[in-house]
Amino acid sequence: MTAAEAAQLVKSGDRVFVHGSAATPHTLLNALLARHSELERVELVSISTLGRIDFDRPEVQHSFFVNSLFVSDNVREVVNGPYGEYVPVFLSEIPLLFERGILPLDVALVHVSPPDRHGFCTLGVSVDVARSAVRHAKCVIAQVNPRMPRTHGEGQVHVNSFAALVHVNDELPEVDYASRIGADEERIGQLCAALVEDRSTLQMGIGAIPDAILRCLTGHKDLGVHTEMCSNGIIDLLERGVITNRYKKKYKDRVVTSFAIGTRALYDRIDDNPQFAFLDAQYVNAGHVIRQNPRVVAVNSAIEVDLTGQVCSDSIGTRQYSGVGGQMDFMRGAALSEGGKPIIAMGSTTGKGASKIVPFLRPGAGVVTTRAHVHYVVTEHGVAYLYGKNLRQRAEALRDIAHPDHREALDRAIVERFGPKVI
Repeated sequence: MTAAEAAQLVKSGDRVFVHGSAATPHTLLNALLARHSELERVELVSISTLGRIDFDRPEVQHSFFVNSLFVSDNVREVVNGPYGEYVPVFLSEIPLLFERGILPLDVALVHVSPPDRHGFCTLGVSVDVARSAVRHAKCVIAQVNPRMPRTHGEGQVHVNSFAALVHVNDELPEVDYASRIGADEERIGQLCAALVEDRSTLQMGIGAIPDAILRCLTGHKDLGVHTEMCSNGIIDLLERGVITNRYKKKYKDRVVTSFAIGTRALYDRIDDNPQFAFLDAQYVNAGHVIRQNPRVVAVNSAIEVDLTGQVCSDSIGTRQYSGVGGQMDFMRGAALSEGGKPIIAMGSTTGKGASKIVPFLRPGAGVVTTRAHVHYVVTEHGVAYLYGKNLRQRAEALRDIAHPDHREALDRAIVERFGPKVI
């Protein structure tokens, strides 16, 4: 049926799951938004979505409420206003919200690859929490796209599972951070790469710093990948034979991920490629699974880190910026892995020059990773190893990797908090 016809299946008061990341179903969303004058109190839930979505149009806002499980820039204004909210939750536990009826789903809007000769589509580049949503929503509407890669793993869904099929031929959203890698990101990449041993298992996020780290790993051997998301940075390492997945314990010889965001080159590499296993985030991000792989190196980012090592990654004060995501899942999993290294990597300053290493987190800031979980913090000015250090030792180690312009102020804050140094 058409997208307009499929959108008629959504009723006022429904809770609607929206497929996320590069699988954001724009044709279905636009058809749903076009019905705004007919609908009331439709709640939309999703992890991060890509591309423009006009939730902020005044005439649309009164019909929809965005209850975000991970805030992306296209919904940030809405989530921080009266017509939206944020649910703090680990990515690994989002499927449980659907399974246990904590967030029961009336409708799921998903974006899938065309069916094979057996009638099975796949959830393409975003299996993550979508697999659970499809299994537990009362009504599933699929946007079927030949440009969506057919992925191996746990994302197979039979056409009989769908209440409606809408055929499109849309380009997937693309993201490329290669052009954003500057001198600071390159230096952070070098410092993090120096912490990675041969035969390590990698978890990287998205952005200039993760891609810079991957660029610096070309001299390594037999790396594995077990990550909640993969991006363009892994393509070169696969082609060079640096990533072999030979020494992993879970899904040996395969790249494990729950979703992918990148350019068409990445999507083409993934398409019908059994070298990649796209799995449910409940499994990929499970600490007991992550820790079984050897030498897990988990690299995650932060908005700010206080002098004791508390990490804020999801808000700027009280303003919700992103989400908890899988940071804690992998920070803890890496810490428990034999030879594992959990790393927080970030530039030392914001775009406006303010220090990201601060005496105290902003009022209202959310602590995503506690100071008890933090091992390594890396900026372009060095590596601070915090594990086993007392509060003052942590503060001094973090001061030493802060931007030089801010070290004197941080030193004063250390003395004010802990007093003159005795030993």
